[in-house]
Amino acid sequence: MQTSILNEKLFIDGKWIQSENTHKVYNKYTGELFSEIGIADEKLVDQAVEAAVYAHKKTTFTPDYRYKVLMRAAELLLSHAEEFAQIIAKEGGKPITDARAEVNRSASTFQIAADETKKLVGEIIPNYNVQGRFLYTVKKPVGVVAAITPFNFPLNLVAHKVAPALAAGNPVILKPASDTATIAIKLCELLEKAGVPRGYLQCVVGSGGTVGEQLLNDDRIAHYTFTGSPGVGKHIQKTIGLRKATLELGSNSATIVHSDADIDKAAAKLAKMSFAHAGQICISVQRIFVQKSVKEKFLEKFLQEVSFLKVGDPLDPNTNVGPMINEKEAERIEQWVKEAEDDGAVILTGGKREGSIFYPTVVTNVRKGMKVSDEEVFAPVVTVSDYETIEEAIELVNDSKYGLQAGIYTSDLSLSYKIPYLLEVGGVVINDTCCFRTDQMPYGGVKESGNGKEGPAYAIQELVETVTVVVNLEE
Repeated sequence: MQTSILNEKLFIDGKWIQSENTHKVYNKYTGELFSEIGIADEKLVDQAVEAAVYAHKKTTFTPDYRYKVLMRAAELLLSHAEEFAQIIAKEGGKPITDARAEVNRSASTFQIAADETKKLVGEIIPNYNVQGRFLYTVKKPVGVVAAITPFNFPLNLVAHKVAPALAAGNPVILKPASDTATIAIKLCELLEKAGVPRGYLQCVVGSGGTVGEQLLNDDRIAHYTFTGSPGVGKHIQKTIGLRKATLELGSNSATIVHSDADIDKAAAKLAKMSFAHAGQICISVQRIFVQKSVKEKFLEKFLQEVSFLKVGDPLDPNTNVGPMINEKEAERIEQWVKEAEDDGAVILTGGKREGSIFYPTVVTNVRKGMKVSDEEVFAPVVTVSDYETIEEAIELVNDSKYGLQAGIYTSDLSLSYKIPYLLEVGGVVINDTCCFRTDQMPYGGVKESGNGKEGPAYAIQELVETVTVVVNLEE
């Protein structure tokens, strides 16, 4: 498929529609124009919602057919794997090896969601109190779902929202991030080929302030699933009122390195995962807390491993760190690092910017109030601090408005058992970094990191209504 042919069109009510205005998408490394994508106006967004509502009311989409569509989509993804990976690398700036992994993960996400269509069952409720009544439950789709996705995993996070919505039997309106929307449109092409019923998938592109706002204010939409910033997440929840939302928001995720851990192994893995996709991952390692007695040993190995990372062209299979999503974001983090340095932080390596590339940066001597520690950096920047006791480390991790995931390296079995109950996060990774996710696991945070869970099995439960049925056996 040629990305210059169909990527200008939007997918609404089973048809490809040309809009009057377009959004230019650029190659994030070369700066060259990559594609032009249609922008939805108010009329087109309304058409998308109308089509979804009609499909929900009038079109039969059985669990068996959902399974076939989702499995076929996975097969098509794998057959177009290299083409899709190239698009992700060019329009998203993601290193090609990581882009290829994302395509494979996305296919897996569709397969997992397909399997879940076979598990949408109710239950019989024991009735001990009232004679002559038979109680059971059924699961039914919630209705129209709006899926709003970010740029950093432009294929797999679309898969994590679209596949569960379809698996649950819901029509979905997809609004992908504009700067990486080409890959989302290509996925819609595959889903059309896979046989998704007319009206069960719409793709509309545009800014959050226009298209996004129109979707939020449309009462015909029953559920919103969003990945993005806490500020936008709060706005969504405030705007939609009592309607439901699954919100996966920001984080400044931390990993603890205890003195009884394999320090060299921890340092090597942390060096890789602190800068994967230029730090533009929701659970990227942003804060590292190392027990004081092993801090120097850790830093020596960690900085050595960071020095081995190759920065550059995402299409080079040897590249570890590519560009950020745009130069504005690179300038932002450059300013944050400078502010921290002016306030007493020490830059151990990095701190340099070339266009949209920001070199892997390690910062120490940070304190509360510095943006590089307190806020979500979403950039190739990591802070390293020390602690004396594990109680202090736990307090440092929890001293955050976020709570998505945390990691800990330790050989203490007792500590490994206790730590998940002590850390204020949605996921704890033991003997690995906080930057770990497999697509079938429940994934979501607490505090300002959001609410609800992703992972197809868990997302689907938020996308169905449990209906209680009571049968009077005496009539």
